[in-house]
Amino acid sequence: MEKTIKIGLLGFGTVGTGVVRVLRENKYEISRKIGARIMIKTVLVRDTHKKRPYMEGLQLTDNFQTILEDNEIDIIIELMGGLHPAHEYMLQAMEKGKSIVTANKDVVAQFGQEMFETASKHQVDFMFEASVGGGIPIITPLRQCLTANRITEVMGIVNGTTNYMLTKMTQCGSDYTAVLKEAQEKGYAEANPAADVEGLDAARKAAILASLAFNAHIGLDDVSVEGITRITPVDIEYAKELGYVVKLLAIAKDSPEKGVDVRVHPAFLPKNHPLAAVNDVFNAIFVRGNAIGEAMFYGRGAGSLPTASAVLADVIDVARDIVNDTFGRLDCAYFEKKRLCPLEATESAYYVRLLVADQPGVLGAIATAFGEQGVSLNSVIQTRKVDHKAEIVAVTHTVRHAKIEQAVQTLQKLPVVTEVRNVIRVENAQEAV
Repeated sequence: MEKTIKIGLLGFGTVGTGVVRVLRENKYEISRKIGARIMIKTVLVRDTHKKRPYMEGLQLTDNFQTILEDNEIDIIIELMGGLHPAHEYMLQAMEKGKSIVTANKDVVAQFGQEMFETASKHQVDFMFEASVGGGIPIITPLRQCLTANRITEVMGIVNGTTNYMLTKMTQCGSDYTAVLKEAQEKGYAEANPAADVEGLDAARKAAILASLAFNAHIGLDDVSVEGITRITPVDIEYAKELGYVVKLLAIAKDSPEKGVDVRVHPAFLPKNHPLAAVNDVFNAIFVRGNAIGEAMFYGRGAGSLPTASAVLADVIDVARDIVNDTFGRLDCAYFEKKRLCPLEATESAYYVRLLVADQPGVLGAIATAFGEQGVSLNSVIQTRKVDHKAEIVAVTHTVRHAKIEQAVQTLQKLPVVTEVRNVIRVENAQEAV
């Protein structure tokens, strides 16, 4: 192996350290698979004097131009995170003829189309397997292995923080505040957890998955987003009684009649659904295609070594392209403009929890309010008393979102209704046992 492919690494944090470690531990196997040696030449850091693990033999710089202007460097691994300056650095690198491997979901979700077109224009690769699902291979299957299919649905648990929190709430009966504090103490949640608990992290990943699955240009603004901040132990207990678990789901569906529907929200999921058993910080993505049927990809959705595994898989693909003097084998630069399904036209069943007056005729009034808006009820249960009031839970049949919103507005005006305490979607309700 006379050829050596040199890499510039932007960022030397948790994942960057993992990349260096895995590359050193597996360098002989990786080199054999590529047919060339591979090495990290220069690493961009904020502080070149800070001591870091695995930094021996690496050239550190705090100036991006050092890497950009180095003609020996063929591949840039971007692990800085955030939109800026990562977006600009990657564009400049591709314009210089350097291929990009990134784990940056923010840039891919917001500027993906621009990045793909720039890579195609300058005949380099733009790879981003680690941007969704950490170490789980899902981007490459959607770009390559499943391309013979017409993908109609992608549904996944793609945020480990919220999945950990909901798992603890389910298993221990803890409330939201307690499990958030625990997640922060374990390092699963940031000091400011908004991106996770409000669903924004999952929404970026949903936009990426939907774009690839449906060959459509889906931006972050096209994703309807709702987080887990309103989920309570009471809702989780009702879910158990009804045969469900509560999960924060990223859902993307493509229907010829309704268009592309992409959303992130908590949902009741039947206990027998494959995603229902995905707990703690694990992620999973469920895919439905017209040829493969159903498939699920499962594993650790974050962490130093799992994410480094995905990053280096992309590096190996890019290095093979360099060895074989090609590029763009997994090109996805040309997305179609597809019709989007507005939120009000989306359909699912719903769980509605109400606090009402404890008196005769209440159930009839509530059923009438639902019926007036064209909402059919699958079940109604009354199990608890709260401060001399009754708590009623209704589960609807599948209905348009606009109708459930109208029904909730009608219920809020009823004299016998004290409060509409929560409204949660029920996915795959027909599968519940």
